[in-house]
Amino acid sequence: MVMTIVRVTLVFAGTAAYLGLAMVGEGGWTALCTHLALIALAVVLFVLAGVSLFAGGNLSRGLREDRGNRWVLVALVLLGLLAASLAPYTDRKAFWTIDGDTIRWLGVVLFAVGGALRIWPVFVLGPRCSGLVAIQPGHTLVTRGSMG
Repeated sequence: MVMTIVRVTLVFAGTAAYLGLAMVGEGGWTALCTHLALIALAVVLFVLAGVSLFAGGNLSRGLREDRGNRWVLVALVLLGLLAASLAPYTDRKAFWTIDGDTIRWLGVVLFAVGGALRIWPVFVLGPRCSGLVAIQPGHTLVTRGSMG
């Protein structure tokens, strides 16, 4: 797999922007750094971003892309931006919060496990992994082995 400077820049710039939204929601860098769990979450975020550089995948349109499905990408970006800023904001305002640090650490663990589970199939599928191809009509699941 070729790791271009453009890909590295985009991955880490996007990751920094996502963390930046969380910092704004939390009330700034100082507020974010007052909780060890949030520092650990930032570290896990950058580790997952670094691992993703080696995972492969592609953004190919395939043979026939249904452009009518592109609204999904816009919806996912908007939901991602909301998720990056709303949770830290509600944490800062003590609104919709439960048990403080215990739940923060549970969130770090769930984020790390979820991130690993999200990246694992991309490693397995390599360049065959593309969200744009998976939404095409006629896309079929390929499995190996049998269950039983």
